[in-house]
Amino acid sequence: MIGLGIESSCDETAIAIVKDGTKCLSNIISSQIEMHAPFHGVVPEIASRAHLEKINFVYEKALAEADCSLREIDYIAVTVKPGLLGSLMMGASFAKSLALVSGLPIVKIDHVEAHLYAPFLEVPRPSYPFLGLLLSGGNSALYLVKGLGELEVIADTMDDACGEAFDKVATSLGLEPAYPGGPVVEKKAKEYKNNENSPLFKPLLKGRNASEIAFSFSGIKTAVIYAHQKGFSVDRICHDFQATVFELIERNLKNASQRTGIKTIVAGGGVLANSSLQNRLAILAQRENIKLICPQNKILCTDNAAMVAVLGYFIYESLGKNSHTKIKELYALDFEVDSKR
Repeated sequence: MIGLGIESSCDETAIAIVKDGTKCLSNIISSQIEMHAPFHGVVPEIASRAHLEKINFVYEKALAEADCSLREIDYIAVTVKPGLLGSLMMGASFAKSLALVSGLPIVKIDHVEAHLYAPFLEVPRPSYPFLGLLLSGGNSALYLVKGLGELEVIADTMDDACGEAFDKVATSLGLEPAYPGGPVVEKKAKEYKNNENSPLFKPLLKGRNASEIAFSFSGIKTAVIYAHQKGFSVDRICHDFQATVFELIERNLKNASQRTGIKTIVAGGGVLANSSLQNRLAILAQRENIKLICPQNKILCTDNAAMVAVLGYFIYESLGKNSHTKIKELYALDFEVDSKR
């Protein structure tokens, strides 16, 4: 079964072709980073216009790289929530156009859920339930995943998302490029060689309930500004910022695993492209006897259409095993996008 995935929830125009939910035949992404970098963040109007300009080109390239035609596609999976409203509309409109000319069913995809299915292009899908960790520019959350479409929130961000905090720290420290901030902060952090035992921002964690499961990054963002004003080196600030953020993530995972008794964690989102974080999570998994599954290919960590097509496969497969009425619902073209989670 061959699926076509469409992702346009924010500032990446992406289309992918995936076979049987496990083999990626193509995964084309048109990035808008250069357009938004001068503004240190995504400008919705610019994003939606760029999707409109690029999506046909990305579609043609995806089909060419996969060496297939629209006639060989079995379903279209498209992100319909959450995201920027104008950006979501571009992808949804394109999906409806393809469905009108081909008669193919449309599988409506939750972007958040899709991130948790990206790793299954590299490893077999684990049994439900599992814990799902999402760390990106717009989300920091931990879910109990009981099945397809069954995500129970265990922890959510109380203020800034993790990736957003990296962007704001890069901006406040005057790093370039400040958007996205993750790569430049990680690079600066690696330049710090002292590795002192008492990170600058450790008191922020000591002041929290150790058994609490929650994400909060606004306080450390402010603490970074004060540390910079006091003259601490940029490389040390970046190192200690990362160390503190990652320790909070580890604490949340450990507490969630102990509280639920679930030993399988599936992680996704752009922040997982940080190699330092992946290394720390691997050590945590070994120490706590946890099975950690996260994308090894950094492209699958960030927004992409392959993860959309993969989740679309599992949903399409599950509906096919149910009533004919449910499968017919996929052909409806009157669906709407939703900017909210």
